[in-house]
Amino acid sequence: MSDICPTCGLPKEICVCQQITKEGTKIKVSTERKKFRKYMTIIEGFDPNTDINSLGKDFKRKLACGGTVKKNRIELQGDHKNKIKNMLVQMGYDESQIEVY
Repeated sequence: MSDICPTCGLPKEICVCQQITKEGTKIKVSTERKKFRKYMTIIEGFDPNTDINSLGKDFKRKLACGGTVKKNRIELQGDHKNKIKNMLVQMGYDESQIEVY
């Protein structure tokens, strides 16, 4: 017998909770200038139930850069705004809900 999702009551295999939270999440992608003219890409606005640590690891691995997860946001070394937007769309986030500054 499969597990039941406590939120929607459907079996875990056909649960739509993750997809609904991805579509309703407004994500902000921006860059900040740090020491020595280095740029840092900041990604914030994720749902609190999202596993941000694993998302940060995926971004760092795919972009071959360093970074960290702090205060419910992902910080990546370098300017990766456009690449991040494309990766988020591929992960299932709504393109109109992603703001790039």
